[in-house]
Amino acid sequence: MSEIINLRQAKKRRARAEKEAQAAANRTKFGRTKGTRKKAEAERAKAERELSGKKLDAEKLERD
Repeated sequence: MSEIINLRQAKKRRARAEKEAQAAANRTKFGRTKGTRKKAEAERAKAERELSGKKLDAEKLERD
């Protein structure tokens, strides 16, 4: 004789497993390693520093 199962619980268990599989796929597809995140942050900070160094000050323009 087979074991009696609750269909509602079985559906929820299957849905959780599918969501976990999708989450694992998304982590590998969209996830970035710590090294790549740090590199991107460093590049962004460098670009911001370079840009702010090239900005003209309003006070400096008024004096000239």
